[in-house]
Amino acid sequence: MVAGGRRRAGRPKPVEVPRALVGLSTASVYPENCATAFEMAARLGYDGVEVMVWTDPVTREAGALRALAHHHGTPVLSVHAPTLLVTQRVWGTDPWEKVDRSIQLAQDLGADTVVLHPPFRWQRDYARDFVDGVALRENDSGITLAVENMFPWRGPRSSEVEAYLPHWDPVPQPYDHVTLDLSHTATAGCDAMAMVRDLGMRLAHLHLADGVGSPRDEHLVPGRGTQPCSSVLETLAAQGYSGHVVVEVATRRVTHAQRELDLTEALAFARLNLATSA
Repeated sequence: MVAGGRRRAGRPKPVEVPRALVGLSTASVYPENCATAFEMAARLGYDGVEVMVWTDPVTREAGALRALAHHHGTPVLSVHAPTLLVTQRVWGTDPWEKVDRSIQLAQDLGADTVVLHPPFRWQRDYARDFVDGVALRENDSGITLAVENMFPWRGPRSSEVEAYLPHWDPVPQPYDHVTLDLSHTATAGCDAMAMVRDLGMRLAHLHLADGVGSPRDEHLVPGRGTQPCSSVLETLAAQGYSGHVVVEVATRRVTHAQRELDLTEALAFARLNLATSA
């Protein structure tokens, strides 16, 4: 105690900087192009970019992407392989060719992670060898191959179609690394916090978005849906998570000015909730 009965003020706790880097997916600026994503990521203060390999030829050219990264001082953190329905013809039709070229692109760009979707049900040969093929390529390349959680497709009258093999839910699968997408958890009706707990150290990559549980994948700005986005970020920060947090939101129906506001809001949301726990 000091004179007058007042307590001596303790030293303020040191501020801990969250270890996770916050990146912007190039898909978040669609229908604008990859160059716009780099420019916007740099100007808004993102730590880097996730390149969604797409029909835009720049997303497939290491030289062009290196030039963009150098020009804007914004590194490529991760590469999303062209494993969507709309990119079935990108880099041919052989699914392993797509994976291998995505790994090579990540290596050329100094990125440490490639995001993969599980095989579609009709890709039976690919699905049969998927788990072992992913493990082998991860071991040989040194690149983290993080398989993303998906969701059942809903047909007429709310009937569900299992569109992925081995399954849309990666938690019970023997993948070493997983990407958790918080829009997909909404569409699938999953408990995102339970998935974080069950995945543990296997959770290597986060797609930060939101949703309200619509049958259609929404990718809302975090905080505008029903997913526990804040709790997920706070939990990961408290655990010392060092993977990437990538903002992957849909802005295709808004103006350029509103897109910039949405991406600013998403970045602020990520920074605040990562730092709160830290």
